[in-house]
Amino acid sequence: MENEKEKEQEAANGSPAVNKTPKSSAKKSRGPPQSSVDTFAVQCNDCFKWRTLATEDQFEEFRSKQSEDPFVCNKLEGIVCDTPADIEYDSSRTWVMDKPNIPKTPKGFQRVIVLRRDYSKMDVQYITPDGTRVRAAPGIIAYLKEHPEYSNVSPTDFCFTSPKVMSDTIPEHIEKKSSSPNVKSPNVKSPSVKKQKKST
Repeated sequence: MENEKEKEQEAANGSPAVNKTPKSSAKKSRGPPQSSVDTFAVQCNDCFKWRTLATEDQFEEFRSKQSEDPFVCNKLEGIVCDTPADIEYDSSRTWVMDKPNIPKTPKGFQRVIVLRRDYSKMDVQYITPDGTRVRAAPGIIAYLKEHPEYSNVSPTDFCFTSPKVMSDTIPEHIEKKSSSPNVKSPNVKSPSVKKQKKST
């Protein structure tokens, strides 16, 4: 198992999904989608302790600037490296690593991440201000062309790269199921600098 410093240094390289046509990748949402992520945390670049964040917006702000301005404990009010960690990386919940430097979601849009039932992957989609659900980059391009009121928003402001599910935190009953014949094992790659997590 990689230690925390190695996890900090290794970033997952992914690219947005672009294999769907705009027509098939943008649909009206029948109801508000539920994200699988219930807690957001960042790891200090100096002490490697995990700090939980109050909001997804705060998490996205730190994530979007990870390379140019790495997160350190004193960026949070009243927190220093000597402060005990807010949470420990363990298998009490399922952890997923988000790619660093993903752009902050444009105002009015929502980035939703849903964990598949077999824990093999996280699916990323965006919900537009009018409720359109977009599952791939071509859909965003088409949507922005059809809505000139968002001329200040660029397709590059969106990223469909899935966070990486950490295999050592997947529940045992899921691991057993995935290792059975004819069932594909979870696709897990090197973690990125920041993590999101979901209670099991």
